[in-house]
Amino acid sequence: MKNRNTKNILVVSFGFLFLFTAYGGLQSLQSSLNYEDGMGVISLSVVYGAIILSSMFLPPIMIKNLGCKWTIFVSMACYISYSFGNLFPGWASLITTSAILGLGGSPLWSAKCTYLTISGNNQAEKDNKKGQDVINHYFGIFFLIFQSSAVWGNLMSSLIFRQDSNVAEIPEENLQYCGAALCDENFTTTGNITLPEQNLVNILMGCYIGVGVLAMALIAIFLDNIDGQAAQEFRKNKGSQSFCSTFLATFRLLKDKRQLILIPLTMYSGFEQSFLSGEYTKNYVTCALGIHFVGFVMICFGAVNSLSSYIFGRLAQYTGRIALFCLAAVINLSSVLALLFWRPHPDQLPVFFVFPALWGVADAVWQTQTNALYGTLFSKHKEAAFANYRMWESLGFVIAFAYSTFICLSTKLYILIAVLVLSMVTYFWVEYNEYKHPKAQVNVIVNIPQKKSHKDMPETVNIIAQTNL
Repeated sequence: MKNRNTKNILVVSFGFLFLFTAYGGLQSLQSSLNYEDGMGVISLSVVYGAIILSSMFLPPIMIKNLGCKWTIFVSMACYISYSFGNLFPGWASLITTSAILGLGGSPLWSAKCTYLTISGNNQAEKDNKKGQDVINHYFGIFFLIFQSSAVWGNLMSSLIFRQDSNVAEIPEENLQYCGAALCDENFTTTGNITLPEQNLVNILMGCYIGVGVLAMALIAIFLDNIDGQAAQEFRKNKGSQSFCSTFLATFRLLKDKRQLILIPLTMYSGFEQSFLSGEYTKNYVTCALGIHFVGFVMICFGAVNSLSSYIFGRLAQYTGRIALFCLAAVINLSSVLALLFWRPHPDQLPVFFVFPALWGVADAVWQTQTNALYGTLFSKHKEAAFANYRMWESLGFVIAFAYSTFICLSTKLYILIAVLVLSMVTYFWVEYNEYKHPKAQVNVIVNIPQKKSHKDMPETVNIIAQTNL
């Protein structure tokens, strides 16, 4: 059982690694590669806007009918379409493929989180361990492998674009607009906006499409369909009333005040990721160094993020979630304050890599611990919980990308600080509430008859783990 669960976690992790080698690299380049009229960041807004819509109804329906494995497979095909759209970038191609990607985004991530949670609980029951610890460990393994996609995707783009003969020197007078002093109306006259040759862009898109297809093949061939029987029974036995119930599952979870209070924390995940990929890459890296450096800088982020994800996944069982969330908040707050005052210059090359490295440490906490927190708090409604997670995280992306072309960078940094503070306040409330008022299911332990069967024990162990900080 343990070897099989480990194998499945690795298959899911490497499938996402290959898929997001393509999408992650494209996302980092959008604000610079398709900068005209803000087409790149607007396409990203459409992506996450469509994810919000799909989060409202698609994940529970797809997962219950198809199972996690085939939901992941179908959703991956939606992601590959975005690479095709970037082969011939234009408003029609980018917006259409962005919408297709977004529709598959929420089912993909909800199915992945559900799969890891089911596997973690199964393994915890088998080993008589706390479900929370095994789930944290599995999410740590996943993000260790998955976050390295930023390394490989950006390495591809950097190595390919370095073959470009159009790389230009950035005039010294243009550097004064880089950093927080830069507003978008100045960007068209500052920084290195020389685009790479089209044949190099086509080669990069071909590589991205290839690794996306490889990801689909890996999932289809090697991933066990652990909830396939449940999906088959659902299709066979459930009628229209259950369909409507499944359709509304995402919204019903909003009756849980814990889900409502977690919204700012979940949205902050979208804000902080969009800032690094959309704002830092354009207003600091591309402006002062050139677009060919974007990949190398993001490689640093991906490498640190990957390693930190695994470390925090293991460390959480010793430190608890609260200490890790506090660490991430301090790192992000310190970085944002420093970015407000830093004026990037090519002579400060190492500094360009310091901020992504720090961001990678913090993001590892936001990703591993927030996902694990959802899996722990809402273990009885996993599909709806992770659909809510993707919906509110995507709303953070949409808002951040939407105002990207309208306000100055300094204002965006102040907004990031405000959302971070609100997120931590609401997160502390959730943890305090869980500590003082354990979930109602725990009361079942008190009401269990004196006759205790061996069959009842795993459930009791898992319930206790759900409220352990």
